Amino acid sequence: MSMTTIGIIGIVLLIAGLFSRMPVGFVMALLGLAGFSYVVNFEAGLNLLARDIWDTFSSYGLTVIPLFVFMGQVAYQSGISRRLYHAAYVMLGNRPGGLALATIGACAGFSAISGSTNATAATMATVTIPEMKRRRYDMGLATGTVAAGGSLGILIPPSVVFIVYGIITEQSIGKLFAAGIIPGILLCGLFFLTIFIRVKINPELAPPGPKTSFRRKIRSFAGVLETLALFVMVMGGIFFGIFTPTEAAAVGAFLTIALALFRRQLSWQGFVQSLSDTTRISCMVMVIVTGAVVFGHFLAITRVPFELADWVGSLPLPPYAIMGLIILVYLFGGCFMDALAMIMLTVPIFFPVVQALGFDPIWFGVIIVLVTEMGVITPPVGVNVYVVHGVAKDVPLETIFRGVFPMLLALLVCNLILMLFPQVALFLPGLMK
Repeated sequence: MSMTTIGIIGIVLLIAGLFSRMPVGFVMALLGLAGFSYVVNFEAGLNLLARDIWDTFSSYGLTVIPLFVFMGQVAYQSGISRRLYHAAYVMLGNRPGGLALATIGACAGFSAISGSTNATAATMATVTIPEMKRRRYDMGLATGTVAAGGSLGILIPPSVVFIVYGIITEQSIGKLFAAGIIPGILLCGLFFLTIFIRVKINPELAPPGPKTSFRRKIRSFAGVLETLALFVMVMGGIFFGIFTPTEAAAVGAFLTIALALFRRQLSWQGFVQSLSDTTRISCMVMVIVTGAVVFGHFLAITRVPFELADWVGSLPLPPYAIMGLIILVYLFGGCFMDALAMIMLTVPIFFPVVQALGFDPIWFGVIIVLVTEMGVITPPVGVNVYVVHGVAKDVPLETIFRGVFPMLLALLVCNLILMLFPQVALFLPGLMK
């Protein structure tokens, strides 16, 4: 049996294993161990597994993940998400679809101190859906807005997905963070436009809220300042070369705790819960990363990624047509699995292809994050939809999927803009040292 055949069998078994209830990190690690042992020998497979586990869990570069996760958890426990939503509501609530607009704005703000699409969706669903119910919003619009808004969590930095992508592909995490800023703002604007058009066509979807005075709007802006200050400190430090991403994450976590203590809004129970949730989420991420590294070494020894790159490079198709096929794979795969797991599985396969086609690796990182965002809200198994359904259990799944469909169009437009104008993503990274 040829090496390429063994590698393809491994990929097929992995896809089959992902439909089981076994954690994705364990599936990748076990198949990587089995495949490597088959190709070389069992002792070499065990040595590979031990080395990869040690290298991953002792990696200095990966310490950025628990620090940014901790920053987001402390921000949630200290009520920053509620203050963001209140500020957005006061400023936008009297407009058509104001609460939905405020939800997108709050999701964007919380994404700037979180790094997870699921965490952003779950947090903002808890805060915003009860208020939209009280104001008699259409539940399709309400839940669809939260599910789509939550997807901003992996595009607007700091993003766990960008961190892991940067480590796998040996790209600058700081440049990846910078590359996500303008597309994040663009996507937020497209979500605003989508909501505005829907409500203009059918005003009954979202009754406007009461008007607020200019003075109250100015006062409410204080709820945004803390998040803005944290974002500027963290991203500004990375952008101007003051901090490494790991140092920036540590500074961000420290400032978030200091701010919460200064406002006296972080209880001891909340602090302990932040530590507990950070440990759980970070361990989950590290196990997925470890499993993907083990499986990646198995694929490397079978040479499947490099054979695929050579084959794709020889196809009589223009590079953008091939990129379109890759995007379809991400869109389909994102329907069935978490964004991080999807990227960990596919990047080692497709990255050599992208390099062979001459695409910028920073730009490609933004593209696959955007496409994965589409996957997490796409039927049949859009992960964010199930997260929102877990909070709003009385809203049928089909109602939420109906609500996210217009948002998918906004994501598609954003992808097309980045495909046609790569500088939207590459402008800020180009200014960095």
